[in-house]
Amino acid sequence: MTDRRFSQLDVFTTVPLRGNPLAVVHDAQGLTDAQMADMARWTNLSETTFLLPPDDPEADYRVRIFTPGGELPFAGHPTLGSCHAWLAAGGVPRDHGVVVQQCGVGRVRVRRDGERLAFAAPALRRTGPVEPTLRAQVLAALRLADAQLLRLEWVDNGPGWMAALLPDATTVLALQPDFAAMRGLKLGVVAPHPAGAECQFEVRAFVPGLGVPEDPVTGSLNAGIAHWLIGAGLAPEAYVAAQGAALGRAGRVHVQREGADIWIGGAVCPVVSGSVRL
Repeated sequence: MTDRRFSQLDVFTTVPLRGNPLAVVHDAQGLTDAQMADMARWTNLSETTFLLPPDDPEADYRVRIFTPGGELPFAGHPTLGSCHAWLAAGGVPRDHGVVVQQCGVGRVRVRRDGERLAFAAPALRRTGPVEPTLRAQVLAALRLADAQLLRLEWVDNGPGWMAALLPDATTVLALQPDFAAMRGLKLGVVAPHPAGAECQFEVRAFVPGLGVPEDPVTGSLNAGIAHWLIGAGLAPEAYVAAQGAALGRAGRVHVQREGADIWIGGAVCPVVSGSVRL
């Protein structure tokens, strides 16, 4: 058994306990895949991450990301939270302005955006309309009429997301999904708030197959949605998305396109600091 530094943070919020919690195990060298999976099941958070030295000479650190149901190649709130934890533990990036994270999808750049951190959204691996058979499954899982599902698109940047565009934020917040009917899906929903609202979009994320029926605030999904909506002219080049209200949270995801990059930003609040014996 070895004592390793442990952090728990709240991501996409300036108020502790109102965002998406993340557990981070530092100096995770020597842990097996099974030990990492066991730790993720034990924390029972949507994600637990493990910080390691990079294999890539251009990366500052390597992270492995586990849900209670398995490992992910990329996820957004673990990227911001892991970067915050690495910096707080004394990590010094090679490039003063940008931290380079190595994960399952390769390198991900993270920068300071005022009081927030922001990651450069990875390119989409799969795009375009979702197949009709899956559309029927989504309608059943969300208990919606066909006319309420305006568009259903692949926004897969690693985890396998698809995203449903609904008419308005009220419809998104009122959803009571059938998780049994959602088998095998990693499904996001998004819809606009009325003009003049604090946030421009409301987002929810459902991943029951990974042991997370609803994720409080989801960076990877918001990154995929941003690529889709901005690219299709359905969203401005800068906006704020709200997520987590259905779970009593108040997540805020800040989206900004700059040139070829789309940056996904949010605040990170440290909550727990200590050690874990593994």
